[in-house]
Amino acid sequence: MNLYNKHYLFLPSNFIDMKPKLLNNITCLSVCLLIVACNTKPKMEKLSYPVTKKVDTTDVYFGTEVPDPYRWLEDDRSEETQNWVVEQNKVTNSFLQNIPFRDAIKDRLTEIWDYTKMGAPFKQSGLIVYAKNDGLQNQSVYYYKKSEQDEEKVLIDPNKLSADGTVSLSTFSISKDGKYLGYAISRGGSDWREIYVKDIESGTLLDDHIMWAKFSGIAWYKNGFFYSRFDEPKEGDELKGENKNPKLYYHKLGDRVEEDKVIFEDPEHPGRMASASVTDDDKYLLIYQTESTSGNALYIKDLSKKSSRIIKVVDDFDNDHSIVDHHKGTFLLSTNYKAPKKRIVKFSLNKYAKEYWEDVIPEQNDVLNSVSVLDGKMVAQYMSDAQDIVKVFDTNGTYLYNVDLPAIGSVAGFSGKREDTETYFSFNSFVYPSAIYKYDVTSNNTELYWQPDIDIDFSQYETKQVFFTSKDGTQVPMFIVHKKGLVLDGNNPTMLYGYGGFNISLTPSFSLSRMVLLENGGVYAMVNLRGGGEYGKEWHQAGTKLQKQNVFDDCIAAAEYLIAQKYASPQKLALMGGSNGGLLVGAVVNQRPDLFQVAIPAVGVMDMLRYHKFTIGRFWATDYGTSADSKEMFDYLYAYSPIHNIRKEVEYPATMVLTADHDDRVVPAHSFKYIAALQNTYQGNNPVLIRIDSKAGHGAGKPTSKQIEEAADLYSFMFYNMHFAPLYE
Repeated sequence: MNLYNKHYLFLPSNFIDMKPKLLNNITCLSVCLLIVACNTKPKMEKLSYPVTKKVDTTDVYFGTEVPDPYRWLEDDRSEETQNWVVEQNKVTNSFLQNIPFRDAIKDRLTEIWDYTKMGAPFKQSGLIVYAKNDGLQNQSVYYYKKSEQDEEKVLIDPNKLSADGTVSLSTFSISKDGKYLGYAISRGGSDWREIYVKDIESGTLLDDHIMWAKFSGIAWYKNGFFYSRFDEPKEGDELKGENKNPKLYYHKLGDRVEEDKVIFEDPEHPGRMASASVTDDDKYLLIYQTESTSGNALYIKDLSKKSSRIIKVVDDFDNDHSIVDHHKGTFLLSTNYKAPKKRIVKFSLNKYAKEYWEDVIPEQNDVLNSVSVLDGKMVAQYMSDAQDIVKVFDTNGTYLYNVDLPAIGSVAGFSGKREDTETYFSFNSFVYPSAIYKYDVTSNNTELYWQPDIDIDFSQYETKQVFFTSKDGTQVPMFIVHKKGLVLDGNNPTMLYGYGGFNISLTPSFSLSRMVLLENGGVYAMVNLRGGGEYGKEWHQAGTKLQKQNVFDDCIAAAEYLIAQKYASPQKLALMGGSNGGLLVGAVVNQRPDLFQVAIPAVGVMDMLRYHKFTIGRFWATDYGTSADSKEMFDYLYAYSPIHNIRKEVEYPATMVLTADHDDRVVPAHSFKYIAALQNTYQGNNPVLIRIDSKAGHGAGKPTSKQIEEAADLYSFMFYNMHFAPLYE
């Protein structure tokens, strides 16, 4: 079970809650919040920010000199930078502590967070496995049963890995015989993984311990497993140095790590990465090689033949390919080769070249997300206008029927083996907390398996999907959520959330912290910008490289729509995004600051000229291009890079940048340099602050306590700067 999905190089929606999709079952408020909109603005005096020194550093790109006065902040481990972090947090914490309703919001979040949450069960190696959180546990606990009637047992409790919950479980896998659990942990939110193995029955930890794995799964085969790792980084470079030259290994239980056999490496291309899986029948090793966040090569090795060669089925990176199933020499492959919305094809190793691929499920009007082979059928999850639907086909590709879903929303699950007749899936939506369903594949019968016990009437809320026109005439969808009967007078505190990149799709999902906004009569708007995957490969590519401005134009048009339709006004509109969405916020606020009262760029990519020089940043070049590619590409990046386009004459929104000291995905230097430039340049009185979390990373695995603190700070900052006071009774 990999708790990071393929596209976790960046985060999709729901940054605040930051849970894997498996655990998207957060609940709502159990009492009513009353609203008071203040007619007068508390007097804002310009804050005194820490002095950030400037250095005389200049880079030259195709004849253009670009100063980088805050380059020294890229060394996030230096004493000087850490002192700067302390001083910045002092200013931010002082500001937040003076917000009169901040503690009330935090207390309310703590109260409503305390309910049981559960993830959809899945079967692995003869065991039924699922995650559960009793309420305020920092990390969810994984349990297992041998049958539904058996008493549950703890598989692994990540809360016992650290006292403060900052050590999290990032992936795990059970050996084929059901005896061993291989699992990887992350410390302080870092992407680095440490792999351990324990005996499931006895709970005994084996001596096997592997360091410096990153984005690696654990693929069991016989008495060991395949995994990938990097060489140990230089001291001081652990969280910022480029990660190159990974190798795919096989580890035999009991062996020293130094004895692990290299299965696959590519020294001629040190920037590429490889991951592995093994077919359910243990006959083939599947190797996926990537050099970016989209497109992958595919290699297959016959494990039944000791000296078999690795076969290059796909040796380019132009499209996405994933093996769905292998049965009696036939492979089923999901691909967007000659099918922007994906299709399922079949081939054998006798004829594996693309010209021999045969359609099983041809490309449809909707986007194909995933396929599971169960009970001799194919359960296919599609996305239609950013909403999930599930269709069932026979193995010849003949459509049989749809799986009934309770509402418009998002699904996850349907895992299992070819012979399984039953499976589980979770369903959730904006105002539909995640519930679990049991699905009988044979009879196409769905029944409720588990739902959270929440005392709230969700029928008082409504979700709309609207389509608005972007700058170039493109129709762009957006979901809008609020209480029924909302008065459209422009006075509703409104959050616009966007991402727009890396083929990541934003679909309806439940968020506990978001209920603070909705129950206060606020509006949540989630826009499906170009650059995402909502309409397939073409929609994605329309927001990449020299077309990236389309993403910002879409977001600007979304804000203009909300204002024109009087959901909000510029004084009541906040813009938020995380990771690539943080870049979105920075770029859009530079271009149209007049549209927003509040901006929340979270763990954002803010320096578009140097992003590729840190950790795995080079992987984002297929979406962004790099400043070294060409003068045209440099000019384009330089024109929207958030750090390089902050203007002195502009009235910026109240801004709170979110980042963390252990983020080695988008290194905190991006946020450090951005806020330093904003504080130095901006002349107005709106607060421009940075909240730097400690022992936290890009978001995955963030403990409950930190999620609550961050959500309380975020909504306190938003409401206060909109001159809106939530009241509690």
